[in-house]
Amino acid sequence: MHAIHRHKDAKKEVKPGDLIKISCGDGKHWAVYVGGRNVVHLGPASEFPGLGAGKGVVLKEKLKDVVKKDKWKVNNFLDNEYKPRPAVVIVEKACSLVDTEKQYDLSKYNSQNFATEMRYGKPECRQVR
Repeated sequence: MHAIHRHKDAKKEVKPGDLIKISCGDGKHWAVYVGGRNVVHLGPASEFPGLGAGKGVVLKEKLKDVVKKDKWKVNNFLDNEYKPRPAVVIVEKACSLVDTEKQYDLSKYNSQNFATEMRYGKPECRQVR
């Protein structure tokens, strides 16, 4: 079991290709660690003025800027069900999508779907049913 961290505690433990689960308020947000203290994640339209409803944008940002003061942990929760892609493939795929628009729907395709699709090649969400 991985401990929950503040961003300055965990730099040594996170590896490229790892999934990062961020506890923010009542919800969770997911990102893919790509190295250099950066993550790639899917942000919803509500965070981007002018972007249509049902859309999101893939962003590459510093982990500390995404996490802010929230708690986070490495959570590769499907590793026992699916074989993760090689880290280089996960990172290349995630980074290739930066600044692109994707469909975003909290119950159909959200940040967890995006993150698991990058790691396993399958968009899975176990937090919204």
